[in-house]
Amino acid sequence: QRQLVESGGGLVQPGGSLRLSCPASGFTFDNYNVAWFRQAPAKEREAVSCLNTNSEITLTNDGLFTIARHNAKSKSEVFLQIDSLEPEDTAVYYCAGYADLGRLCQLSASPYFLWGQGTQVTVSS
Repeated sequence: QRQLVESGGGLVQPGGSLRLSCPASGFTFDNYNVAWFRQAPAKEREAVSCLNTNSEITLTNDGLFTIARHNAKSKSEVFLQIDSLEPEDTAVYYCAGYADLGRLCQLSASPYFLWGQGTQVTVSS
């Protein structure tokens, strides 16, 4: 069974940092482009960053988010480091994936068919 399971969310003060992780299982992780999306209350889901099978990154913002992947048969994961968090970063963060080889990853949600359940990030003082 193909799975992505996010963790690492929580309550953090403005200016703080979080590192989200998303272990993958049940599929050939090396062949998947992966991404992080987020959805704030009453807003549409939006892409944060994605990473293709060659570890080429596509960003949507000024680099406050750092995406990384660890490809290993023993444990495959995708990470998201978020720095300088602000209240407007409060959202549910999702990791997602779709099978591809070599092409740049897409920031549209449409090709992503594998999704985690999400992890809540709340930024508040």
